[in-house]
Amino acid sequence: MHLRIRRASRTKSPCPPLFTAPRRVRGAGRLLSACVLAALLAAPATGQQMPPNPHVLVETSMGDFEMELFRDQVPATVVNFLVYVRDGYYDGTVFHRILRDVIVQGGGFRVGEEDLLEPKVEGLRGTIINQASRNLLNLRGTVAMARGSAPDSARQQFFINLDNNDNFNYRNPLPSGVGYAVFGRVTEGMDVVDRIGRVRTGRQGGMQDVPRDPVVIHAITRIEAG
Repeated sequence: MHLRIRRASRTKSPCPPLFTAPRRVRGAGRLLSACVLAALLAAPATGQQMPPNPHVLVETSMGDFEMELFRDQVPATVVNFLVYVRDGYYDGTVFHRILRDVIVQGGGFRVGEEDLLEPKVEGLRGTIINQASRNLLNLRGTVAMARGSAPDSARQQFFINLDNNDNFNYRNPLPSGVGYAVFGRVTEGMDVVDRIGRVRTGRQGGMQDVPRDPVVIHAITRIEAG
């Protein structure tokens, strides 16, 4: 269910390469997003400062890095990600798709039997609204939601931009132009992300660009902003 993006031939869409989540939870995700967004957008009392953006630590088999999440700009997307973090969903998943000098994508697969990747479906919730806009661009070091061809099909998978990927940005509200929602940025450890982005890849079943040696996400946890 790739979304075709016009770019150099090596550039591919950062949507899940093969497996999709069960459709039975689709409505639940939209309800979650609506409820969360309504709560988060409630105006603070006069004179009350907004809390700082949350930060997370991503611990991987190739080193650790930190990310700031843009709750002040895309609250529904950030809360969706943080709920997965709180529930430990990402622990043990992998970066399953590496496009050299383009993106590293993860958060939806784990290593299963016979060292083959399998989708992680337990704990998976419904889709969320696409909060992509012209205000947040897919620049090097930013973090965005991966999705399928439908604009509002993102769930849990995310990717980190290794370059300024202009073709992933919001251009218009049409399905072909809505882009991919940026919701954070790497603040420390971009050298680790770059190393992940240079691992050797191959084909596994119907999936391309899979690391030959799994790059495991041991844990993603909330941390205090530095």
